[in-house]
Amino acid sequence: MATINLRPWREEKSKERQKRFLINLCGAAFFAGFIVLAIGYYFDVMHDRQVERNDYLKAEAAKLDKKLKEIKELKEKKKRLLARLEAIQQLQASRPIIVRNFDELVKVLPDGIYYSSLNRKGNNIGIKGLAEDKLDVSSLMRNIDSSIWFGEPALSKVNLSKGGLNEFSLSLPVITPKENKGSK
Repeated sequence: MATINLRPWREEKSKERQKRFLINLCGAAFFAGFIVLAIGYYFDVMHDRQVERNDYLKAEAAKLDKKLKEIKELKEKKKRLLARLEAIQQLQASRPIIVRNFDELVKVLPDGIYYSSLNRKGNNIGIKGLAEDKLDVSSLMRNIDSSIWFGEPALSKVNLSKGGLNEFSLSLPVITPKENKGSK
């Protein structure tokens, strides 16, 4: 029988397998590296896109903050203007009050009493006058108290003067009828 030596053939086959294994290993490593780079690139692109979105949102938030600040300033300006308008309306409404006060002082004046001086400080009127009788002073105080334009009068003195008349001094608060609704 003839002897066949298969050893060189096996060695060639083994070398070829080793060569294919190394080629496959290099291909797999190359492919794995390519995949890792592709995934890294994808994440970089996604990160850059998210950064752009965040920057856009920050810019829009800054615009909205600016608009909110303008709105707040406008509201404060509106509040100031409304306060001015209300002050002007109050001044215009209170303009005829002094005339009404004088008119009312004449209406509440009973016979036998004369005013010698009137002075006003803030919302109080000071009255000095002469009366023929002390009962006339109390009648004046009742009339003032029943008026819607004045509060409760405070009598400070009643003295008999040289001419036989009684000198009196009283003060009374000035009120507006809207403040006094329903109380008298």
